[in-house]
Amino acid sequence: MRARALVRLIFAVVIAGVLLAALGLSWVFAPGVAVDKLVVRSNVGSTAAIEQAQMGNTRVLASDGSVIAQFYSRNRVPVSADRIAPVMKRALIDIEDSRFYQHGALDLMGTVRALITDLRSGSGVQGGSSLTQQLVKQTLIQQATTPAEQRAADAPTLGRKIVEAHLAIDLSARLSKDQILTRYLNTVYFGAGAYGVQAAAKTYFSTDAAALTLPQAATLAGLVQNPTADDPLEHPQEARARRNEVLSRMHHLGHLSSADLASLSAQPVAVRPGPGSTEGCQGATLGGFFCDYLQHYLTDTLKISQQELTDAGLTIRTTLRPDMQRAGDQAVLRTLPSSDSRAGIYTVVQPGTGKVLAMSVSRRFGCTEPDCTSVNLNTTAAAGAGSTYKLFTTTAALQSGYTFDFTQTTSDPYVSRVYKQTGGTVGPPYTVQNVGHYPATLNLAEALVRSSNTYFVALEDHLGSIDGPVRAAQQLGLSSLTDPVARSFTKGRFGSFTLGPIATSPLALANAYATIFSGGTRCAPTPVTAVMAADGSPLTGPNGTPLHVGTHCTRGVVPAGLAHALSQVMRGDVESTIGTAQRAAIPGHEIGGKTGTTTNNFSVAFIGSTPEYTGSVMVENPNTAQDVGGFGGDKGAQIWHDAMGPILAAGPTGKFPPADRHYLGRLARVHGSSCTFQVGNLPLPC
Repeated sequence: MRARALVRLIFAVVIAGVLLAALGLSWVFAPGVAVDKLVVRSNVGSTAAIEQAQMGNTRVLASDGSVIAQFYSRNRVPVSADRIAPVMKRALIDIEDSRFYQHGALDLMGTVRALITDLRSGSGVQGGSSLTQQLVKQTLIQQATTPAEQRAADAPTLGRKIVEAHLAIDLSARLSKDQILTRYLNTVYFGAGAYGVQAAAKTYFSTDAAALTLPQAATLAGLVQNPTADDPLEHPQEARARRNEVLSRMHHLGHLSSADLASLSAQPVAVRPGPGSTEGCQGATLGGFFCDYLQHYLTDTLKISQQELTDAGLTIRTTLRPDMQRAGDQAVLRTLPSSDSRAGIYTVVQPGTGKVLAMSVSRRFGCTEPDCTSVNLNTTAAAGAGSTYKLFTTTAALQSGYTFDFTQTTSDPYVSRVYKQTGGTVGPPYTVQNVGHYPATLNLAEALVRSSNTYFVALEDHLGSIDGPVRAAQQLGLSSLTDPVARSFTKGRFGSFTLGPIATSPLALANAYATIFSGGTRCAPTPVTAVMAADGSPLTGPNGTPLHVGTHCTRGVVPAGLAHALSQVMRGDVESTIGTAQRAAIPGHEIGGKTGTTTNNFSVAFIGSTPEYTGSVMVENPNTAQDVGGFGGDKGAQIWHDAMGPILAAGPTGKFPPADRHYLGRLARVHGSSCTFQVGNLPLPC
């Protein structure tokens, strides 16, 4: 037995010599050809890749700069050297590599001793690593993307050890000791999903790396060796024992007095778990549905890859208004608790820019409980928007030369002269009736405000086809009305278009109305104002130019005068005694709007707008057909009122431009230099 042990010891010494020789080649021949070939064959990366600092979490910021969500594959918040407590650096060096500032990239004596010990015991090549070597290994493991790279980065082989040491030597020639230490502390895994000392300080102690105390620093330093077994949240006794090992080592090296050692070792590990950091939109602190819309916008529209989004440490500045988001969240829940089978959906865009300011739903986003959904109800076209589509028929009529004084007398029910019940050109005629009592004779302004079904189907008869209303909807930006759906309605000649049976996205509906309330400027909805790379510069695309973020608008998609006339008329829906959305009225503010209700009350809608904010509300059961109760002027208008009330109370709002009397016809009343017209009891400027 003694002879066998002696043979193994001699073999160990020989192997250690081979390792030293191999490493020696790397600085004698700068670098050694043999080692270079081994690096290539090892499949473990390069020094250049290791030298790059590990990126932190991608942060998503609201318009006021507050963080609302984070994207990451590893929870990491890199900090500079001056933001790491000196006791943290001291504790880590003492327990992991006490000669860190004395030796080079490698602790050769430690490496030889570890090799001899490992080989004598018959185990794989382990131990003996300097902090620089550990940094190399940790980085390679975390950067590995293929199974081969993952196996190579942690293989218990002499070849891997040689390559690791070679890369460490190369790295130490590029970085100072302090830079390596800081890089290490920002890289290493501390358990509980925390990578780097800042994330660990937050996770275990609800503090910053700069504010760590000695006991806390010793606890974290002890975690590096075995973060699972010594987790102070799950295994407090094991964590205490390991922390005390670190304290004892610090005492042995003269960095801790005997009195402090005795005092600190007697204390339990005093953790104070942080709130944690949940990756992605499910963990958003505000605006989970907005976050989901943003994520799809970044990947689908701006073509940022998901890997870049999670691993590049980006900073994304968004359009989300926290005050509007919170007000919307409270408003939808006030009318429809999250336990209700019906969902209230509130979406706000800024007219003239397309900036999406808030997305509220009476649900939580991304979880699996009954009051949750992973479907973005703000963007999904799931239910009809009812008579809100009368805006598109009105727009088409005005573009065709009709004016708001165009008067019709319609029967109730009304039998269409043009459209058939099932579409096409044959079969029984399309017949429609009003819900409730309406005057038989109405002009276009009154019919829009009162929302007369019979008037608008008769108006479609006058137009001769629904091509104009369909074209107007797309022209204004109703993106959920896709070309295939539009063609099916125009080719099918369905007169029901003006009553809004088509599944409609709440965001698209708000955006189409915003085109009118902006004076005819159509904008693509956008949730983002800037995307910054980790170094603070604007993120660039594949062609090297900054991403095209911000507004994407087209002015004059309809004449400004037409838009102004429509905006003034729609004030009647909210502000006059004949309007269907009087619940949305907020005294002291000009508000235009339109209600909508689908057949069988399966969904209701309301769009309200000031000159600054256009918000849509839809109420529907997202899972099955259900009578949601009431009309768009009930729950829809009430949610809008409750959500917008606090916002409008915080500051003055503007006034809509006067209506262009060209579109008013005989409704305009000119008195000298002034012009007014009347909708119900409401006098309006022109």
